[in-house]
Amino acid sequence: MAFFYFAAQKEQPLTSMLGALLKQVVRGLDEMPEEIAQAYENQRKAIGGRRPQLSDIVKMLQAASSGKRTFICIDALDQCAQKYRAKLLHSLHQILQNSPSTRIFVTGRPRVQAEVEKRLPGGVAAIAITPKRGDVIRYLCARLKEDTTPDAMDSNLEADIVKKIPEDVPKGYVEATTLQKLPQFIH
Repeated sequence: MAFFYFAAQKEQPLTSMLGALLKQVVRGLDEMPEEIAQAYENQRKAIGGRRPQLSDIVKMLQAASSGKRTFICIDALDQCAQKYRAKLLHSLHQILQNSPSTRIFVTGRPRVQAEVEKRLPGGVAAIAITPKRGDVIRYLCARLKEDTTPDAMDSNLEADIVKKIPEDVPKGYVEATTLQKLPQFIH
């Protein structure tokens, strides 16, 4: 299993993103496939020991995930910079084409759902998750209890926070969760 979380509005190059996934997938293997070891050796020998290019990393992910069932989780895809998202989804699609036992699990706000369905065709299922008012209140209360400066807030301000924030959660705030090739994933 490989997992990547997009930090809010932090730009991360695709090679770093997919490289982090590759590292996790390789760690889960009993031994490193020869083609991955060779690719790294070739990169090390290159002038200045250049890092692998995106296409190299995609090929290595295909090799690492082709031998056994692999799950790749991408959390908060909507936080991925727009200029990288299409290439990331295209790269994941390439991995899926050559690694049929690989499954992709992506979370993100509804605005990325159409893009995921377009760029990861074939068996994408979307599940909408809407926060419940009680869940938001429990979360706020837990965070307020962790406050390191409790004297900075009186009980009236705390009550206002717990009352108003759940009311302000937009009705359309839904996290779309997508699974690639859902029917095969369940079996």
